[in-house]
Amino acid sequence: MQKIAIVGLGVIGGSFAKAFKASDSSNYYVMGIDRNQATLDKALEAGVIAEGEVENETILQRADIVIIALYPENIKEFILHNSDAFKEGTILTETTGIKQYVIDSIVPILPKQVDFIFGHPMAGRESQGFEYSDHTAFIGANYILTPLASNKSENMDIFKALLKKIGFQRLTQVTPIVHDELIAYTSQLCHCIAAALINSDQPERNTVQFIGDSYRDLTRIAKLNENLWSELMLNNKDVLVQVISEFEAEMTKIKESLLTDNKRELEETFIEATRRRVDLEKNDLMI
Repeated sequence: MQKIAIVGLGVIGGSFAKAFKASDSSNYYVMGIDRNQATLDKALEAGVIAEGEVENETILQRADIVIIALYPENIKEFILHNSDAFKEGTILTETTGIKQYVIDSIVPILPKQVDFIFGHPMAGRESQGFEYSDHTAFIGANYILTPLASNKSENMDIFKALLKKIGFQRLTQVTPIVHDELIAYTSQLCHCIAAALINSDQPERNTVQFIGDSYRDLTRIAKLNENLWSELMLNNKDVLVQVISEFEAEMTKIKESLLTDNKRELEETFIEATRRRVDLEKNDLMI
């Protein structure tokens, strides 16, 4: 039986806990660490953790695998505070949406007895907190791994098997830089667009009476955790600013077509968009 410690039982950490229980609880002994006792109580009542602690006392010393589901800025503090607690051979991982910054912060302070596998579950939620976690969140989802040269192949195999067991379908390995470049486009830019769209509304429009699926779909992710997303974006700002500029160029192209009454150019823009979307549908397992 694998002993798994989850640090931070919010929407991601809670989803991991629920996924382990749903997959085959007899294979896992899941423990939780969360600074909020009320959150621990909810997880215990739900039966998704066997025990919990507000501050580590004995959990880390017994864990085979530790999943750190904290904000990027909090991971370093957690490692420093608990560096002597991890047992020899522990597999550590984290779940943040940026990689180069986190790796640069963590690798220099890693205790020698652990193997830290950096990864990113592509299964976020708009709401935050344990109550919004879901055992189905990872089913069919992508998981991005950014392995280090120091990672042991046997530990990578153990961790990948664990991810597959709880539902992740496509596991991809890339460098931290490639991860951050792609996530800036596929995730961070999308959240910026959603925020800008809903913030550009004017009070006198009485928008609520005129919205349909288009507006609902585009603004769904505008319900942002401001602390987390500002942290993620600021620590990936160089790449994010670049993809924002590329998006602005496309918007400018559409605007120019409108100003010049260029119907053909608009049609070409929409034809290309349709072609790309169809290609995406053919290759994305989640659509």
